[in-house]
Amino acid sequence: MLILKSGMCVNTQDAYYEELQFKIQCCVLDISGITMSTKPSKELETFPNPQQSKDYTIRITMPEFTCLCPKTGQPDFAELRLEYVPDELCVELKSLKLYIWSFREEGAFHEAVTNEILADLVKATDPRFMRLTAEFNVRGGIYTTVVAEHRQAGWQPLMKVELP
Repeated sequence: MLILKSGMCVNTQDAYYEELQFKIQCCVLDISGITMSTKPSKELETFPNPQQSKDYTIRITMPEFTCLCPKTGQPDFAELRLEYVPDELCVELKSLKLYIWSFREEGAFHEAVTNEILADLVKATDPRFMRLTAEFNVRGGIYTTVVAEHRQAGWQPLMKVELP
């Protein structure tokens, strides 16, 4: 007797069981040849800033960041929020997605991984200003938020405008 996830009981001597086994094998065979067209990457690609003459802010939210706790090996989940004022280069989004994905199997302390990501983004883009906020989900009853910033030497932000 075989009990399916649906709760249905199937006699292993029944013809239905043989048909079910065949369907399962076909499904496994069908997906076994599939390979992923994209893979994680540590390479960040850039493109020229289309408005280099003015300061403007780019905001990117990455709600599915994961890495591993270096002590337990358990997964850590975070939402990353990137805000930056580009200079000559902007980060290309697909490469950013693959870069963020590359941390999924790496052990890292929250503080270290946040600063590593910021450093790599600054190295790739050399922005006027960049801030990375990492809000990690609860681990052991504790939420962690890490904020790391970079400011290009001599860059001054524009005065904030408050509208009524």
